[in-house]
Amino acid sequence: MKAELVAFGQLKIEGERYNRDVVIEGGKIRKRDKAPSKALQGRARHTPLSAAEQIPWGGKRLIIGTGARGQLPIAAEVGEEAKRRGIAVEALPTSEACLLLAAIDPDDVYAILHVTC
Repeated sequence: MKAELVAFGQLKIEGERYNRDVVIEGGKIRKRDKAPSKALQGRARHTPLSAAEQIPWGGKRLIIGTGARGQLPIAAEVGEEAKRRGIAVEALPTSEACLLLAAIDPDDVYAILHVTC
């Protein structure tokens, strides 16, 4: 799947531009709903990724793009749930996460990509 962080706050996936965080589940792209994680938002104003969100647990690997500077906080419960499900989690800056997606068939992509911080 071809994806690229083209600018701070902007992704391009398979030719389409996105100005917000996205979730990719089996190749289908949707907006990340951060509302369930808002209660965990700290003074840094970053809404962390928590297991309360609709995480795309369908694959054997979950790729998390942690933002332009890699600053997206990830709640420990996400890793715990992934371990319980036998899913490998790879969390890295979004531009690097996009490079990983290039080698994966779109139907096998399970990812969350953060576009800022």
